[in-house]
Amino acid sequence: MFAAIDATLAELYPERRWRAPRPSDAAPRLADAAALADELADVLRTATFVRPPVDGGAAYVYVLCLGRPPCAVQIRDAELALPDEWAPGLTLEERYLRVALAAEAPLAGVQEIAVDVAVDAAGAVVRERALAGVYSPSLLARFQKVVATLPAYGRRHLDMGELMAPPPGFDGSAWSARYAGAPGVVNYLLFPEPATMTTSVWLPREAA
Repeated sequence: MFAAIDATLAELYPERRWRAPRPSDAAPRLADAAALADELADVLRTATFVRPPVDGGAAYVYVLCLGRPPCAVQIRDAELALPDEWAPGLTLEERYLRVALAAEAPLAGVQEIAVDVAVDAAGAVVRERALAGVYSPSLLARFQKVVATLPAYGRRHLDMGELMAPPPGFDGSAWSARYAGAPGVVNYLLFPEPATMTTSVWLPREAA
């Protein structure tokens, strides 16, 4: 795996300097995201959702592991109305496997994602917290099936634990200006945002 990582870094970053993904390179690599999501839904007998790439970054396939539709990621990303059962005071916790499909190389990585929801009379806050890998024992069997499915789509799986450190000898100052800190290998090969970033989204309730 390390030889493949080094070769891909050299190909994509000949100047050994981090740059943002190129949107023009993304479409051919990410055309299989929907098909992969459909196959994983069939293999794992669960709901899956695709988040399209933004600004040339990775496409994400979310695999629901704890929770039930309509689930938070589906409502957030499809901009659906809040379900009637999301009554004020309700809290939810969901778990996903998130498959990141790189835009510029035939690579993929899988993370465990924790999503929690807090609902009030005006709407709901959906918070997503990305873990550095897959840690919950109950997710490991599904994780293995996801990894086994990727080669059929021409994707090589990269262990997220091996991608967190910065690549030696690379200039990550452009990334640091955006996010602070230093970019890991994951930010060169899979997606630009910090690998363990937490995001929160406010979903207003539609007026009755």
